[in-house]
Amino acid sequence: MALTKSALAMLTAMIVTAAWAEDGPMPEDIAWKLLEIGHVIDAPKTAALYAPLQEKEPYHGVRIERDVKYGAAERNLLDVFMPETASSPRPVLIFVHGGAFVAGNKRMPDSPFYDNIMLWAVKNGFVGVNMTYRLAPGSPWPAGAEDIAAAVQWVADNIAARGGDPARIYLMGHSAGAVHVASYVSHPEFHKVTGGGLAGAIVVSGIYDLTATPLADPERAYFGADPSRYPEQSSRQGLLTTKIPLMLVGAELDPDGFVLQFDLMKEAACKRASGCGRAFVVPQHSHMSEVYSINTADTRLTDEILDFVKTGK
Repeated sequence: MALTKSALAMLTAMIVTAAWAEDGPMPEDIAWKLLEIGHVIDAPKTAALYAPLQEKEPYHGVRIERDVKYGAAERNLLDVFMPETASSPRPVLIFVHGGAFVAGNKRMPDSPFYDNIMLWAVKNGFVGVNMTYRLAPGSPWPAGAEDIAAAVQWVADNIAARGGDPARIYLMGHSAGAVHVASYVSHPEFHKVTGGGLAGAIVVSGIYDLTATPLADPERAYFGADPSRYPEQSSRQGLLTTKIPLMLVGAELDPDGFVLQFDLMKEAACKRASGCGRAFVVPQHSHMSEVYSINTADTRLTDEILDFVKTGK
């Protein structure tokens, strides 16, 4: 008897999971639970899987400055993570969280996220900067890109005193944060630092072409309800022409809309004379687990990030 499409997909997932579970970096129980959650965004369930794997405060060997003001707005705050002992100037990783444009923060009470990304950064030779930003509907487009511009300027002006190298700033965004990073990179009119002030940008499961998929209510809260503005607000074209090195990331279990955005962006990038650039789908992972897993034994995404920083492409 022929298998249905859903049954065939599940059988394939089982085979792939079994192959990874034998000696792979993802614990078998987590692999199964992520499959059960499926191609949806479920932050609470995913956080419950990864929180036990993450470090708890106080963190060893790390010095932290919390809630540093980088702009005038109430949410213009960032945390700086540095090694306790001074070292030669380090590259800087700025992380921009998600939250569907209307929610989210750089750090949630009683949660290891997103300190986990900063701890990984310090362990791997960076100074980490974890920023938050204004939210919709009170602060619609282009507030996210404007806030990133202010944060990059603050880092460029102040990070040397904290052991960071202002000539090697990398900007990483996830989900809505990836959209804001992409907006910043693709729209030079927002830059406050020459050339954008970045050595590279990493966009993880973002939206780059607002005309490709219908916008949900939170996206309309940020971008507005006028479709005639969506081409101008999209980042896809600007990402194809920017001189800032770009790393494009997706998750195997991302929702369909994010998968489509990744595929469209990758396909368009491959038409450039300079080649496709770096595009990577994190195996087995979901929209949330790809970042919640950072600073665990699963280094598949972070290995790619380190190689991107090392090679510049």
